[in-house]
Amino acid sequence: MAIYKEIVTKAVIGKGKKTSSTTCNITPEITPDTVLGCWVINHEFNGTNNGGAVNVNGGFDVNVWYSYDNNTKTSVASNHFNYSENLNMNLKNDSKLTNNSEIIVRSLKQPTVTDVKIVGNEVTMNVEKELGIEIVGDTMVKVSVEEDEDDYEIIEDEVSEEEIKQIDEEVKEDYLN
Repeated sequence: MAIYKEIVTKAVIGKGKKTSSTTCNITPEITPDTVLGCWVINHEFNGTNNGGAVNVNGGFDVNVWYSYDNNTKTSVASNHFNYSENLNMNLKNDSKLTNNSEIIVRSLKQPTVTDVKIVGNEVTMNVEKELGIEIVGDTMVKVSVEEDEDDYEIIEDEVSEEEIKQIDEEVKEDYLN
């Protein structure tokens, strides 16, 4: 019959990724003629437990380089955008998201501008990003255990025949007197 022991350890109990798009609008001081470039920088984020779901809060800066005055001058407009996403994670083996669970969020694909256009005096762009989420929590592992009494071998001193004869000669039969 096999004997099992249970080991409690930390392990990944849930893992997933989410791709999302956000429409961002920037209104430059001067009406743009042409968008010359867009880039996203300073992406920061963190994950928290929100009643059994994962809430990811973050933000990034968007910079738009544009031309104006009949494409004779250029300028850069910047704005900071915040986001909040509530994600329902599938957890393994009926695990639960608790306050002791560790939520690890990684950016699998940095936010990038995928589409940009000028609408009136506003620059409208689509920003796409991909986040990876891992939930680390307590889990239990069962392992089979062999029940040997002692796995150490007994080491016996080796005594030669000569040593035994010498000991016998030295020991007197009348040693109590």
